[in-house]
Amino acid sequence: MSGTTARTESDLPIESVYTAASLDGFDPADKLGQPGSYPFTRGVYPSMYTGRPWTMRQYAGFGTAKESNERYRQLVEAGTGGLSVAFDLPTQMGYDSDAPLASGEVGKVGVAIDSIDDMRILFDGLPLDKVSTSMTINAPASTLLLMYELVAAEQGAPADKLTGTIQNDVLKEYIARGTYIYPPKESLRLISDIFAYCSNNIPRWNTISISGYHMAEAGATPAQEVAFTLANAKEYVRAAQAAGLDVDTFAPRLSFFFVARTTLLEEVAKFRAARRIWARIMKEEFGAKNPKSQMLRFHTQTAGVQLTAQQPEVNLIRVSLQGLGAVLGGTQSLHTNSFDEAIALPTQKAARLALRTQQVIAYETDVCKTVDPFAGSYVVESLTNELEEQILQLIQAVEDKGGAVSAIEQGFQKQEIERSAYDQQLATDSGERIVVGLNKFTIPEEEPYEPLRVDPAIEAEQCARLERLRADRDNDAVERALDAVRQAAQGSTNVLIPMKEALAAHATGGEVSNALRDVWGMYNPPDAF
Repeated sequence: MSGTTARTESDLPIESVYTAASLDGFDPADKLGQPGSYPFTRGVYPSMYTGRPWTMRQYAGFGTAKESNERYRQLVEAGTGGLSVAFDLPTQMGYDSDAPLASGEVGKVGVAIDSIDDMRILFDGLPLDKVSTSMTINAPASTLLLMYELVAAEQGAPADKLTGTIQNDVLKEYIARGTYIYPPKESLRLISDIFAYCSNNIPRWNTISISGYHMAEAGATPAQEVAFTLANAKEYVRAAQAAGLDVDTFAPRLSFFFVARTTLLEEVAKFRAARRIWARIMKEEFGAKNPKSQMLRFHTQTAGVQLTAQQPEVNLIRVSLQGLGAVLGGTQSLHTNSFDEAIALPTQKAARLALRTQQVIAYETDVCKTVDPFAGSYVVESLTNELEEQILQLIQAVEDKGGAVSAIEQGFQKQEIERSAYDQQLATDSGERIVVGLNKFTIPEEEPYEPLRVDPAIEAEQCARLERLRADRDNDAVERALDAVRQAAQGSTNVLIPMKEALAAHATGGEVSNALRDVWGMYNPPDAF
């Protein structure tokens, strides 16, 4: 083996040449197995993409429900296999569009959904018993899922036919993103209630997408991204077990969400290491017997943080490489970012090009013709092993602090990620880390580009809709339903049952969130954060 010439994103040495000696003592039967078999290093399904490609799930949503519905119809016509809904910030925080804190943010980074009426418009003309829908929503995930179930029932789509995912991963919000509402303990209670509700009512729904993506976007290394994600996942499993749920009842519906960076080799190794570690955690620590409970199934999104506003067309090349890495790593579904997202919400043309990127990988390359093409690669297997070791050390560091929630309360994960982000920024500023178009290969003047703009009148329109809703509904019935939500939150009844009744009576999402706030309060992070 020759001398080390570089280091990976996780600060592991990467050799200029790898040989058979790099894998001395490597046991393929133990470390790899067969595709679709424990420990699932080579993929969660035996045939992977040789039978059919991954789900091409494009993330979209902006402005009003009507505008987003039009974009979804365009994506379906362009051949997307699944929808992924982006919600605006007030919706993500459990506030209605007319709440004082929502001012200036309505419809900006996603679609505003205040009530079942908005959800009805959002999915108008889209067959919910045939379309798989992912919703990027966390603290109010239960509210949006119940609205979706109610609208599907109006369409005649039974709940047991609905497929999709709610992100519902609030622990990473405390670490890296900030759209939490309730304290961690109460948030875990709500998540356990969602697991139980879906097991009984929406059995094909993925009840949580445990996310490393946002931690990576905040500066986490690949090893930190996986380690902190799996540590959070362990906390969710423990919470569900503490609530009396059998691990093999809910674990098959757990899913994960990771980033795909341009550092293709390390990303492929990261995905393979993550599958292997999770399989062993579930089997050895939690006693999961169902192979589906041991599978780490994940969605991938290309790295938004690596997009540049400078020479934005270069992002097309970045996204192509990132998408290829996700596929070579064995993702189950993929969103490819639009090249203009570092500037504004993507235009229709940019969104279509992003989807076409996936379609070229799927139908014009040969990477789907064989399973796990990098199996046995000296470099990839070496990186997989080294990442596995580093990830396990970080998971143990979280465990040593009492688990994910305790570590969050001590600021551990957040501080580790901030340190990595600082180091990355220093390397970029110094030129040690090259970003094409930003600190090298720049041009004297950028070409003009006209981004998509959100109409500022949207906020007034949403507020007017809410005013009409509250004038036309039976407000006494709504208040009784909200009281039932508060009573359930005080006790041990599954809160989703009265929440569904309240939403059916035209309570707003913000009102339901406020009913829970009345009982559980809101989370205020320690000053040390």
